[in-house]
Amino acid sequence: MDALSQTLRVVHLVGAIFIQGRFTAPWCYESPPADTVAPLLEPGAERIVIFHLITEGECCVEMDGQPPMQLVAGDAIVFPHGDAHHMASEPGVTPARGGAKLDAILARRPRQIAYGGGGAATRLVCGYLACDARLARLLLTGLPPIVRVNVRDSAAGAWLEASLRYALAEARSPRPGGAGVLAKLAEVLFIEVLRLYMNAPDTERTGWLAGVGDRIVGKALSELHERPAHAWTLEELARSAGTSRSVLAERFQQLVGNSPIQYLTQWRMLLAANLLTRSDACLAQIAEDVGYQTDTAFSRAFRREFGAPPAAWRRSRAQARAVPQAAQTVEP
Repeated sequence: MDALSQTLRVVHLVGAIFIQGRFTAPWCYESPPADTVAPLLEPGAERIVIFHLITEGECCVEMDGQPPMQLVAGDAIVFPHGDAHHMASEPGVTPARGGAKLDAILARRPRQIAYGGGGAATRLVCGYLACDARLARLLLTGLPPIVRVNVRDSAAGAWLEASLRYALAEARSPRPGGAGVLAKLAEVLFIEVLRLYMNAPDTERTGWLAGVGDRIVGKALSELHERPAHAWTLEELARSAGTSRSVLAERFQQLVGNSPIQYLTQWRMLLAANLLTRSDACLAQIAEDVGYQTDTAFSRAFRREFGAPPAAWRRSRAQARAVPQAAQTVEP
């Protein structure tokens, strides 16, 4: 199994679509920084990544420090670093004021929004993915402020758009399960955007996704993800990747930003954090599962990465998850 699939398999992701919009020119929709809306979108989430899919018409996206980017139907855009931005019919349109506040919009999902000046129509859906901050750092480091792909260029594009239309309709129907289907499709859409971006030709890209798509580094990452508990050496990993130690070390550092063995430690810690959060396994078992012979060595490595011993970190995470759940049970 490749490194991207392994990562998505073990790390908990929460996706949702929260706005279905129909706008007529001139119009402008303002999206605040992801960190400021995270408590409203997904209470307790460490990181929120916003994305939009244009399903009809054209528009542009504007962001401080970046030139306006023109978008067409089928374009999906992701904001890896959570930057505030404007979606508009054309550059320079002032954002609408006096509309519904975001917390009111999020009271019912997906919220349908329609406004504008009556000109050419554009339809889009806005969604998000909530994930662990360290997973976000792993997946998104090295990406530009805006990632743009056209899903209609992929074999899955037609299926994705048809499925989203169906799920959006089901989310408004009285039949149970519609919101769950829509949440899963939001995750699928996000993953497809990453896959399309990763496989697009660009020799200048760096970061974890660029490493996964590289012939040499991608093979090494797959080996590390497939057998994280193995006592890897650089020589053995290079042999598995079909290259020399020097070539692997240089290429890995260039794309991923650290050495293969340093990366292995980080991946082991992500696995350990996942097990501590989502299982009742004892520390000794988790240490063994991620490649440590003693609890002491495991605890030392975990504390370096997370700033707390495994047992204390597990308790703090359980308490953090309980707070949003308790808040949701309180009647307004």
